[in-house]
Amino acid sequence: MKIKSVEVVRIQRPDADPATTGSGTTLSASTGARPKTQGYRKAWPTQIEVANPMSKFPRFKQRRQLYSAKKWPSFAVKVTAEDGTWGLGTASGRPAAMVVEDAFAHILEGETCMAIEKLWDMMFRVSKSFGTVGIASVAMSAVDLALWDLAGKLQNKPVYELLGGPTCDRLFVYATGDDVDWYRELGFRAFKLPCQYGPVDGLWGLRENERRIAEVREMIGEGCDLMLDCYMAFDVEYTTRLAERLRCYDLRWMEECLIPEDVGGHLELKKRLPWMPLASGEHFYTPYPYQLMIENRCLDILQPDIQWVGGMTACVKICHMAAVAGLEVCLHGGGRDAYGQHLSWAMPNISWCEYYIGSDPGVPLEEVAQPGALVPRDSHLKFAPTGPGFDLGIEEEWLVPFQA
Repeated sequence: MKIKSVEVVRIQRPDADPATTGSGTTLSASTGARPKTQGYRKAWPTQIEVANPMSKFPRFKQRRQLYSAKKWPSFAVKVTAEDGTWGLGTASGRPAAMVVEDAFAHILEGETCMAIEKLWDMMFRVSKSFGTVGIASVAMSAVDLALWDLAGKLQNKPVYELLGGPTCDRLFVYATGDDVDWYRELGFRAFKLPCQYGPVDGLWGLRENERRIAEVREMIGEGCDLMLDCYMAFDVEYTTRLAERLRCYDLRWMEECLIPEDVGGHLELKKRLPWMPLASGEHFYTPYPYQLMIENRCLDILQPDIQWVGGMTACVKICHMAAVAGLEVCLHGGGRDAYGQHLSWAMPNISWCEYYIGSDPGVPLEEVAQPGALVPRDSHLKFAPTGPGFDLGIEEEWLVPFQA
């Protein structure tokens, strides 16, 4: 079976909020409708400061929203086979959508649908002239996920079956965010906090970070895991100082302390903190940076994002490399979408899933769930058979042309 077409589309549900689907606006891969339940307070992303790579510039320090990309719409890639069967992969950003349309679509059309490894390699190589990592990697991810969705539909199997079948009947899930009281109410038993302050905040910031960790540790007790997300905001010296201050709070790991390009820093950090589990990888693109980190034992937990790193194909490669090295993989945000859930079911060295929660406390997770994704209960995802592909539940008539 050959590929008939590769198209960039947007998803427009008939029941979506008109305010989110106006002219030129792309609907995200989520439900597209506003939650029916009113939260009892605003969620943490707009209420607290979070340390980030731009924290050194006062104008942008307080909120990521102050510097985040403008008009960065979500889109989907629809890959259609000769018989009309189609698969869907989602992504965001007009530049990535244009890479799909201008660089990938014409080289993939006419190729064999099931030759996913070959098709991934073609995209990887054709992007060499303009840069594979970053925007092109996001574009590759969307196409690759659409190909896996299509392959499952053509074979009438869910993607986790194409990967070998589920390896367990449930996965442990932790909550990411700062509304810890709400996450406890939802039944979560592990929590990852955003770190609020970084090197530019000096000793005061160190004390405030420790105060928040101590406060949350007291709230959740000793029987729950606690992690800290540093979002590329630190250097080696600051990370070392903060880790030493937090040693008594028994963190499960510290995450993404350094910018991804700082390979030497990752090496030095592991030397300085051999006792602290270190996690990173959501902003690594393609499997190659993971190979370098694995060979040098810089990280203990690898965290690829299946919609950024190069899709399912790249993640499978990373999981296999990590397994040989005896390392754990925990997808960035992988517990919240069907793509990550299917991979997590099938890989023996994925035992934990991340569930990012940016919705207002009081809004049930079911009302903001991603298409085709299971919702955790009591800090676990319980396995449930699904339909072919990723079983996203998105109808073809909801797919309309993408307008850049």
